[in-house]
Amino acid sequence: MTTFQPTATPMRQIPGAFFNTPAPARNTNTSVSRRLNFGEPSTGSGLGRSTSGSLGTTAPGSRAPPTTADPALPPVLKAARCVNEVLQSDENFPDLDSYCRPGASSEYEIQRIDPSWAPFHNVQKYPIPEQIFERLNAGVLNTKLGLFASINHAWASIDGSLFLWDYTHPDPEVIGYEESNHNITAVALVAPKQGVFVNTITHILVVANVTEVVLLGVSAVPAPSGNKTISLYQTKMAVQRGNSAVTIIAGTASGRIFMGGDTDTDIHELYYQQEEKWFSSRCGRVNHTHTGWSAVMPATLATSIDFFTPRSAEYLVDIVIDNSRNLVYSLSNKSTIRTYHMESPDKLTKVIEKERNHCLRDIAHMIDRTPLLNDKTQIVALSPIHSNEASKLHLMALTNTGCRLFLSATSSASYMVGASSSLAPQSMQVQFVKFPPAEQAGSSKRLSSMQTALADTGLVLDSRTLLTSDFGRRFAPGYFFDVVQSETRPGTDLLFVSAPDTGRLRTTISASGLKYYEQGCWIDLGEGSRALDVGATGRPFSAARQPLGFGNELAVQFEQPPSEFAVLTNSGVHVVRRRRLVDIFATAIRGAAGEEGLEREARRFIQQYGRVETISAALAVSCGQGNDLRSGTVRAVDQATEDKAKAAFITFGGQPTLVETDGNQITLDSVKLSSRHDALALYLTRLVRMVWKAKVVFVRVAPAGGVDVKSTIETSKLVPIQENLDRLRKFLEANKSNIRGLTGPSDLQRAASRQEELALQAEHQALYALQKLMESISEGISFVLMLFEERVSDIYLRLDDGSRQKLRDLTYENLFSQAAGKDLAKLLVKAIVNRNIESGSNVETVADALRRRCGSFCSPDDVVIFKAQEQLQRATEQANNPNVVRALLNESLRLFERVAGSLTSANLQGAVEQYLDLKYYAGAIQLCLVVAREKDRGNKALAWFNEGQPANDPRQNEFQERKRCYDLVHAIMTRLDAETGSEPELVDGRPTLAATKRIEAYNVVNESDDEVFHFDLYRWYIDQNWTDRIIAIESPHVITFLQRLATTNPVHADLLCRFYTHRSRFFEAAQVQADLAKSDFEIGIKDRITLLSRAKGNASVSTTGVGRQQQQLLNHEVTELLEIAHIQDDLLERLMADSRISDERKVEIERALDGPIQGLTELFNNYADQAGYYDLSLLIYHAADYHNPRVIAETWENLINSTHYEVEERRQAWEQRRPASETPPLPYEVVSNHIQTIAHRTSLDSLVFPIDALLPVVGEYAINNGQDASIGADPAWPVLLFLQLGVSHALIVRVLDRVFEAQEAPFTGKRRKAVVQWVNVAVEAWVHEAERRGVVGKGGEGAISGWVGELLGRCEEAITQIAAGARSHADAEELAETRRQSQLLKRAVDNITNAAKEGSLFFR
Repeated sequence: MTTFQPTATPMRQIPGAFFNTPAPARNTNTSVSRRLNFGEPSTGSGLGRSTSGSLGTTAPGSRAPPTTADPALPPVLKAARCVNEVLQSDENFPDLDSYCRPGASSEYEIQRIDPSWAPFHNVQKYPIPEQIFERLNAGVLNTKLGLFASINHAWASIDGSLFLWDYTHPDPEVIGYEESNHNITAVALVAPKQGVFVNTITHILVVANVTEVVLLGVSAVPAPSGNKTISLYQTKMAVQRGNSAVTIIAGTASGRIFMGGDTDTDIHELYYQQEEKWFSSRCGRVNHTHTGWSAVMPATLATSIDFFTPRSAEYLVDIVIDNSRNLVYSLSNKSTIRTYHMESPDKLTKVIEKERNHCLRDIAHMIDRTPLLNDKTQIVALSPIHSNEASKLHLMALTNTGCRLFLSATSSASYMVGASSSLAPQSMQVQFVKFPPAEQAGSSKRLSSMQTALADTGLVLDSRTLLTSDFGRRFAPGYFFDVVQSETRPGTDLLFVSAPDTGRLRTTISASGLKYYEQGCWIDLGEGSRALDVGATGRPFSAARQPLGFGNELAVQFEQPPSEFAVLTNSGVHVVRRRRLVDIFATAIRGAAGEEGLEREARRFIQQYGRVETISAALAVSCGQGNDLRSGTVRAVDQATEDKAKAAFITFGGQPTLVETDGNQITLDSVKLSSRHDALALYLTRLVRMVWKAKVVFVRVAPAGGVDVKSTIETSKLVPIQENLDRLRKFLEANKSNIRGLTGPSDLQRAASRQEELALQAEHQALYALQKLMESISEGISFVLMLFEERVSDIYLRLDDGSRQKLRDLTYENLFSQAAGKDLAKLLVKAIVNRNIESGSNVETVADALRRRCGSFCSPDDVVIFKAQEQLQRATEQANNPNVVRALLNESLRLFERVAGSLTSANLQGAVEQYLDLKYYAGAIQLCLVVAREKDRGNKALAWFNEGQPANDPRQNEFQERKRCYDLVHAIMTRLDAETGSEPELVDGRPTLAATKRIEAYNVVNESDDEVFHFDLYRWYIDQNWTDRIIAIESPHVITFLQRLATTNPVHADLLCRFYTHRSRFFEAAQVQADLAKSDFEIGIKDRITLLSRAKGNASVSTTGVGRQQQQLLNHEVTELLEIAHIQDDLLERLMADSRISDERKVEIERALDGPIQGLTELFNNYADQAGYYDLSLLIYHAADYHNPRVIAETWENLINSTHYEVEERRQAWEQRRPASETPPLPYEVVSNHIQTIAHRTSLDSLVFPIDALLPVVGEYAINNGQDASIGADPAWPVLLFLQLGVSHALIVRVLDRVFEAQEAPFTGKRRKAVVQWVNVAVEAWVHEAERRGVVGKGGEGAISGWVGELLGRCEEAITQIAAGARSHADAEELAETRRQSQLLKRAVDNITNAAKEGSLFFR
């Protein structure tokens, strides 16, 4: 049986170093170490190694050693991993607690000279409307101004009237509330309680006058211009003020309203509800500080009564709320801070009271004495710190000297295991003090001795810069607004604004060196302006939902609009805007003069913020980022500024370098990528930061029932991200010739050394990966935008449950970079197209739109698939027109075959199901086979199959891909047989439609040239027990298949034999049967004998194409094996019946002998010889062609003797028992049988069956053991035995002649009579044979000649001598008869010899 040896598939040549680019021919060195591979096919990546200092908390300009890259990752995944590293680095931005550790700081960078570096700037001023001024001037007793910055409105209370206006509108409409008859003392805008008012009420306006507190509903509706239009609604809710004045109002996020005033330190709560209840009205007031009678008694009366707590002159100046911790803070005019805990929706409990002296005592533990903090210092403002911003710090207090005190509040129970984080604090302590910035050098103010002494440490404890601070506000993540009275301009306020220096905080390496760095600047509010209020106009800043990373402004500078704040003065509202780092960079380089100025500004940024952050800002400005206009306006970066930024990006971007390898081989992992790459990764990450980890959709139940699928990220926010990415991609494409690592071969050719070449290779791979990711992100966003232009809910309902769950779990990261996300997107694209096809839309129009907007999700192949599906859909609709259906089906099959390699399992399954519904079986099978071929164009599955299907081989994946297609073919054939099996083949002599379809389908199957398919098909046939189909198949593949199976299973080998004999190929059948008999399969020895017998028969039949010599060789081999198998079978039977052998040993023997054919040596040494089976030993000698006469003769003697003894023992045992069974045979009979058996099985082989030695042995046995007439045996039985075996008469007589003449024991004396009798019998038989055959007178070998007569004469003489000594008459008569026979035979022999001499045929 021949074995097919597959040829190895040649390895495809790898192209040059850069993708889509031939390899550079500059270097002719062909050593392995010089074979570099850049571009997409490369296995290395710089992305995983770009963990430079810019991406982590490392020093400016320094970078950490690269991490090892996974060479198996495709470029997009490598870039995605780089993005995740940048995100992780941004999330590790230090929290407020880490740089506000116990101590103090006065670290500022005040921008007095260079306004381009200022952290804030005054964007615009909106004057107070004239009509408001007129009313203010007409006021009699009381006027107030304030801000509702969250809705872009300001308010003015004039006596008992309240007016609101949109301060951003050039000609605002003034909304008035003039129903109060008393002076208004406080106004606040708070959140409404849930479920009390209708949904149109977005805020509650709380108006307090000297007698009552009134609640008004406010509806703030966004206008098309971006502003908000408000309307006031009467709620009919009001409560009497009581004895305490209301000058301060604060509201919580849940709708609770707290009040206080300048008469005491009590905190009251105004509660309201939708309906009146038995024990409470719709609106009421409760005193949470003093409950019971003391809350309702007049203040003067309460002071005069001894048993009540005496009231002091202390009163409230501020109330602030920390919604994140459910805390309320109040500040009194004596600088006492009281902390209240909102335990339940209607309860408020005071938990801490912190006096000024207590704060000073805390500070004394941390710093030296300072004139800015003493018993005269007043706390003028409080600002709560959100729990997301800091876990330890709770509150910031501002003093009138400009110092900021950061306080923490803790509870002793918070240290207990399992304690709740919402426990009320029990103590408060000053943790950190931020002193005012140092006074300007060279100013009129002289530096104090303390200021000079501490100059070296950077801590200034006596700066009067912020003296006297009237009030201030702190906004997350540390924006500080301080209203300071001008010492040089009486009646004028100055505004000091500062913010954390995010860049410096981010680039500080160790936590021990981390300080509270701030940038600050002064904002001129105008001569005579007095600041009245400050508020944030937008949403509170938040870069993370936990303290770590919360304050990272750099991370969200391209995601969130810059924070803006409204500052209300007596002349108008100033809008102050926080400037992003990119804005500062753009402004700084815009004013730089020439290349030297640009270099100076760039190096200043690098020194302060690090190279990567600087280069990232330059890249952002080059792509149109960075302006000082109001948020929401168009970009206004001029071309000159963009050119300068581009020059900075290219010039200061750095180069990739190699890190120390400690003598190890230099690889791509040894490359430290350039700052330019890191900056690109940083900018890209910050552009997509908002969406990267977000889910694409969320699913909810629609109000009207059903499912409502919405975008997690507003589509209006996705468009700017895509636009910025497109600008970035265009910038890289336009400037790739100037950016090293982007161009590829040209950079490589300029490399001066292998190290530089390797570094450029890694740089190119990393930059290429980022480019591919940008392309993927842009297309992904286009896909999401297009998805939500469709009816997403309908598409969602078309998906199966598994796909729906995947869609709910899909994140933008997976959509942009993961194969699973892209596969799901393609599934959605197909659902969109299918929906449009069903609705009658033109598939080309839909597919073209998809291809233009998101090509990777809708490739040209997808378009062809959609067209094919459209043809299928049309065929379904034309079911009544067979010709049209057939044409449409053929066209759909043609289209499917064009893109077979792109068909997914779902596509293929769907198409096959539709084909089967339309009974297009042949087309369905054809499509499956084409797809299987395209899934493995390199035919790796066949090579894997030919090599024995090794385990853990990657080529097995290709086979599994094809196997899925083949399984579909099996299903098609099963359905075909089920649907057409009962149909008649012919009707009126013509094939029926069912028969025609069946023939077409099976023609496709049988005529396929896919060898792997045939193997799989035949295997399926065998599993279905359809062996007749395999035998009937006329294909070269079936022989190869069966030949391979024949070596694995005896049943399959038998099937191969049947296949050969069915085609009269008997020689091959004999080969298979012989191989099967020689195999190690679990086949019994008798079955192997049967196989060899059949093989011998088949090998004896002439087969076309097989030579005579081949047949003879096979026949000889089979014959030898058959002989050995018979011996082994005899051994097995004999041993299993041998009583000498234990049962345990018999099991071992059966296991060894009832199986593969053993060698003769093993059979003899291990079994036959040890067991004393001499007959089988003789057969083994014959089979082994053994030539030792002595051993053979001994074996014969042992066989005869052992047989005799065994028979004698059996006879003795029988005689003792005398059973009714037949008499056992005599010993000579059993010996005769053994000799006959061996003679027949050895064909009288002269080596194993030596007549000249064996006949005397048998005669000796007969004489010595009395096996003669005395036991009823024929005295001449030894001679008769050999005559029956066909031994020639001449040979027997000659052997007897030698025995007679030798006269060796036991053939001596009277026993010679037996020899004479044997000679007489042999010669008599010889004479009769000669007479019968008519060969008398003829010479030649075996002819009776004179020596026979002479022998008879000697015999006669010997008998005469023996007779002379006869002692009995019977002996004398027997001897006389013997002599007479000898005389007669002698005369007959003489006549024959004489006749031979005379040539006569008559001799009697």
